[in-house]
Amino acid sequence: MNSASASSAATTAASATTATSPATVVPTPAPATAPAPAPAAVVESDLQIAGDILAVQHLLQPAREHPVTVAEFAGLARSIAEDRASWEHLVRYDATTRWYHRLRTGPGYEVWLLSWVPGQGSGLHDHGSSSGILTVLDGRLTEHTPRGRLTHAAGSQRVFAPGYAHEVVNDTLDGAVSLHVYFPGLTEMPMHSCSPARQEHVPA
Repeated sequence: MNSASASSAATTAASATTATSPATVVPTPAPATAPAPAPAAVVESDLQIAGDILAVQHLLQPAREHPVTVAEFAGLARSIAEDRASWEHLVRYDATTRWYHRLRTGPGYEVWLLSWVPGQGSGLHDHGSSSGILTVLDGRLTEHTPRGRLTHAAGSQRVFAPGYAHEVVNDTLDGAVSLHVYFPGLTEMPMHSCSPARQEHVPA
């Protein structure tokens, strides 16, 4: 075999080897691993932070025997209103004069029970240096003030400051009952000469 033939044979054999050799497998890179999520923030409650206040007796405010704030006096009036057995049997209606009964007293306050027959009124007055809370227990009352007229049904409350002037009238056909809390206790009730209830019926 001459050199040209040998070279051609070698080239043919190399080509055959290349064609029949298996393809080279390139490994696929593994997917990137996602970072683990950060742990959720722990939100502590006030109880966890400060501890159970009920377990620390010196932090508890002792329950007051008597009210001292306006909200507490209003709460006292509501509690009495809900306890009908404590006042309902005491109510009297008197067509000849205003009927009232002092229901309770305490340090710096007093509670009065009043009844109103149809047409009965208080006259225009204030309460001196006392603040007060008017709560309607039964029926409906009309309050006249220099600023206008308000109607109070059973369950409603009216809070007023020292020097507040008004006239309360039962202008319905049924009796009414009201509860009055004064703090400090009522020491004067100056009457005013001009009634706003009558003013409303005078033509301007």
